[in-house]
Amino acid sequence: MLAFLAAFALLPLAMPWLVARIGARAFFVSAIVPAAAFVHAVVLTPSVMAGDIPFEAYRWIRPLGIELSMRMDTLGWVMALVVTGVGALVMLYCRWYFRDKTENLGQFSAVLLAFAGAMYGLVLTDDLVVLVMFWEVTSVLSYLLIGYYHRRAASRRAALQALLVTTLGGLVMLIGVVLLVVDSGTSSLSTILAEAPTGPVVDAALVLILVGALSKSAIFPFHFWLPGAMAAPTPVSAYLHAAAMVKAGIYLIARFAPVFAISPVWRPVVISLGIFTMLLGGIQALREADLKRILAFGTVSQLGLLTVVLGYGIRDVALAGLALLIAHALFKSALFLVVGVIDRQLSTRDIGELSGVGRQAPVMATFSFLAIASMAGIIPTIGFVAKEGALASLLYEAENGAVWGLVAVTGIALGSALTAAYGIRFLWGAFWTKKDAAGTPLPKTEWPDPPIGFLAAPVVLSSLGVIAGLAVTFVDEVLAPYADTAPESSTGIAVPEHPAHLALWHGLEPALWISIATLVVGAGIFWLTVATGWTKRMLPFTAPDVYNIVLRAIARASVVTTSLTQRGSLPVYVGTIFVVFIAAEGTALFAGQEWRAALDAYQTPVQLAVAPVMITAGLIAVRARKRYTGVVLVSVTGMGMVVLFATSGAPDLALTQILVETVTLVAFALVLRRLPSRLGEHNASVAPIARAVLGAMVGAMMAVVAVMATASRVAEPISEAFPELAYELGHGRNVVNVALVDLRGWDTMGELSVLILAATGVASLVFVTHRADTLSFTAPLPKVAARSFRPLVETSDGLRQRGDVRGSGRMAWLVGGQRVRPENRSLMLEVIVRILFHTIIVVSLYVLFAGHNLPGGGFAGGLVAGMALVMRYVAGGRYELGAAAPTDAGRLLGAGMTIAVACAIVPVFFGAAPLTSAFFEIELPVLGHLEFVTSTIFDIGVYLVVIGLVLDVLRSLGAEVDRQAAETRSTEVAA
Repeated sequence: MLAFLAAFALLPLAMPWLVARIGARAFFVSAIVPAAAFVHAVVLTPSVMAGDIPFEAYRWIRPLGIELSMRMDTLGWVMALVVTGVGALVMLYCRWYFRDKTENLGQFSAVLLAFAGAMYGLVLTDDLVVLVMFWEVTSVLSYLLIGYYHRRAASRRAALQALLVTTLGGLVMLIGVVLLVVDSGTSSLSTILAEAPTGPVVDAALVLILVGALSKSAIFPFHFWLPGAMAAPTPVSAYLHAAAMVKAGIYLIARFAPVFAISPVWRPVVISLGIFTMLLGGIQALREADLKRILAFGTVSQLGLLTVVLGYGIRDVALAGLALLIAHALFKSALFLVVGVIDRQLSTRDIGELSGVGRQAPVMATFSFLAIASMAGIIPTIGFVAKEGALASLLYEAENGAVWGLVAVTGIALGSALTAAYGIRFLWGAFWTKKDAAGTPLPKTEWPDPPIGFLAAPVVLSSLGVIAGLAVTFVDEVLAPYADTAPESSTGIAVPEHPAHLALWHGLEPALWISIATLVVGAGIFWLTVATGWTKRMLPFTAPDVYNIVLRAIARASVVTTSLTQRGSLPVYVGTIFVVFIAAEGTALFAGQEWRAALDAYQTPVQLAVAPVMITAGLIAVRARKRYTGVVLVSVTGMGMVVLFATSGAPDLALTQILVETVTLVAFALVLRRLPSRLGEHNASVAPIARAVLGAMVGAMMAVVAVMATASRVAEPISEAFPELAYELGHGRNVVNVALVDLRGWDTMGELSVLILAATGVASLVFVTHRADTLSFTAPLPKVAARSFRPLVETSDGLRQRGDVRGSGRMAWLVGGQRVRPENRSLMLEVIVRILFHTIIVVSLYVLFAGHNLPGGGFAGGLVAGMALVMRYVAGGRYELGAAAPTDAGRLLGAGMTIAVACAIVPVFFGAAPLTSAFFEIELPVLGHLEFVTSTIFDIGVYLVVIGLVLDVLRSLGAEVDRQAAETRSTEVAA
């Protein structure tokens, strides 16, 4: 099962490439994985029936006890068959549905297959926390699928609506899951259900979990997102909104009901909302003219029915409910696929435009009738068996005094009548020959026969509904283990000696007469709706209107909040942070019982010399009136830290600090070019006394925190074990570097992500019109004749350069310098930088590879290489930078992060924990003894990310700012 989950995760990565080469035929390939998973579930049927439940687990987040566990009991087995079986048929159906379409088809196929994998994991996982993860993944993927027609505003709105509603419900459910896991002490779903915890915390958790389940399954008041999602392609509607995603909430209710239905909060919520949803959806389905929307509101109604039956929580009703779940997946997905065929062949789903299709498409009409028969509960379909079983069991409950049993029977009977009515409306609207007001038959709609393969999926699904009904004895036997997990009665009254079972014929019992009555009443309701033309709006506003009102209110509230808090003043933002810091830290310090301190006057005499310099530079920086002067003085404090690190036994930190300080100083200098040279030149500082007081308080608070922290440790620091761990586990003597790439590799992974986000953010602020890097593409080096005179000419960007002399000659050596204004050039600097550049790059590589045992590493090596790029830019401008690094910074950032992530993932395939390093040593004839640790590869990723960051900063704050300035000058000259 874990192998299939991995296949569902990996194959979507290849689907865009495959679709680009073979088109819609790639869906044949995508159907292989769900089909194989379906066959695997079928093979495991004997084990599931015998109670030998298949179970696989992989320890994932060990400190929290979270596992990637897969457990296929009876309920999981049924859901896995539905998810994979219907999924495989829908993907085969997509081959013909998208036969002439190519736009975004690769992405669509990948997302659809990934969604099938997420649902497969959701219904089989035994870890409640992992279930929530799969839950949210399905929400995101469904958003992409519903919004497939992204050029249509309706599709975008529907996708966003579905995402917001289901994600909000999922977040509420997450809180409930946390409460339940903490209360029970485990995240294992089977363990929680076996222990059956009770109490007020559990009741609160159940209500929150039900919010998530009801929102996912479109139960009132969250029902409105499902009809809106019909903007998606029909295969999405058939899979997500009939067989898979909307079943996630039903699955969760079915999973919890046998154990937690006795909770006082369970049945009132589940049964009341389920019945109301069933009636609401059925009534609305009778008012729709679009075949797909008829099925959409019918799905809402049927989901309400499933919620009532599977949520009731006793054995006999649970048995019928699971059979009803199978029936619904078969008939509703078949009907959606039939609508897809009609829409694809006729480009319409409006019942007013369809007439006489049934006589022209008898096969499709016949199997549509079989699907509707199962939906309405007509013998011999599985829908009839399930509905009669549910009615009989609930009637017995009602007869024995169960109030909710009586409510459920009444609601199901009314809802079933509406189901029969809109089922007949669907058949009439899609296939019957209509008549006008005078009773004259309307012209037949011309029907082009579809490919045979296009009808295969709905024919198979409809047929299975009848086959399951005829094989009801086997269905009863295989579903019974799930039903046996529920109590026999909700009232405590003794049940019959022989429990109920599924059968095509139980005799002339009351449930049968109720079922027949619902069909008759349903036919009458349909006749009344057609005769009266009942399509008026019943309410002044509907649930989508309420949703839109809430969204507008949130948007307006956010605007008001932003206008009050985001004033556009950096001093206000920083001041607010400082005030909160002082208040929070001061409260924590003064609330403590005692103050302790362990201070030394100094550790080395160097500190006595360096500290006064740093303090003096800081004080002068406060009084500086020029921006650049202030930046340089602040850098003095950073350089002082370099000396302190170097004399305190931390050469790695000293090397990194000096490199960071230098690169930061260059970045500040690049930014300061676009700012006034003097502070307060345009906007003078206000409230200088208040700022000084606040700054002094922050400094004093930091000093107190530092003093208190020196004596606040109560346990031995883990870092004392780092030297031994670095050598034994990381096979390196540089403790700092080994800790970064091995012992604390996850921290470094997060820091790399932050660096990439920072680089992207800076670039996005500077590159106004587009993010494409056009500065790295340097024109071919011009050939110039030796000792020839080249007159100065004006370039397109306002710069002066020597004119090109055609003919043979030498290649220019200093490319960028030729594009710099003569008064800004320094030939000596250009020559020195060009000579040193390659040497510095080699040094950076040495620092990278030596860092495992000597001072250095990927971060320091990347900064050294970044300094080489800084020198090239300073010496020759943006074109020299383009010649030095003729690549996009984003590629370096992406390559570095990819290498780092690969180092985390690859060990998993060898049975090790993520980021586990391997050590190799070998004896070579010439080179001698060589050692290599795979964490060095991770360090290479760090190296590339740092270079990409520096390059991105130089391209955005340097080269792009230069380009914008040159463009401004050219505009001014032209004016």
